[in-house]
Amino acid sequence: MPSAYEQLLQVAFPEATDASRFLSPATLTAYDTFRQASKTDIAFRFERVRLGVALALMKLLADLGDHEESRRVMDVLHRALGARSVAEIDATINKDAKVFERLYTNLYVNEDGELLLGLFERTLDADTQPLMDGVIQEALEVATQLDFSHHEDDEEDQ
Repeated sequence: MPSAYEQLLQVAFPEATDASRFLSPATLTAYDTFRQASKTDIAFRFERVRLGVALALMKLLADLGDHEESRRVMDVLHRALGARSVAEIDATINKDAKVFERLYTNLYVNEDGELLLGLFERTLDADTQPLMDGVIQEALEVATQLDFSHHEDDEEDQ
């Protein structure tokens, strides 16, 4: 059975084209790799899990409200997942810090969107495996209950 982390990625990226674009094999297995990491590699592996969870949450937010800023954050997170060290991850994120700032500027979200943004913030703040596991589990529960049907209605109106 897939881990909660893998299930979250599957729920957030149900379409094969998005999954193949954003989810490399290393991203899909990031949680297992983290659990098996040596002490010298654990910080980097934890950051990869954090990026994967954050990416999933931004994908859900983007799909929920068709938010362009969420998609831009996804692109930054995707680039950061290609980093080979914590320093490279930090450099990638810091280089595009304005993208994260714009995420909250003039952003109207409904209750579900607020939940996702709250989980995104908790993902960034989580600094231990138990905290991250809690965020992953809650994100999975929220993700499986989101209602994306308004997008189908919008598409039918066009």
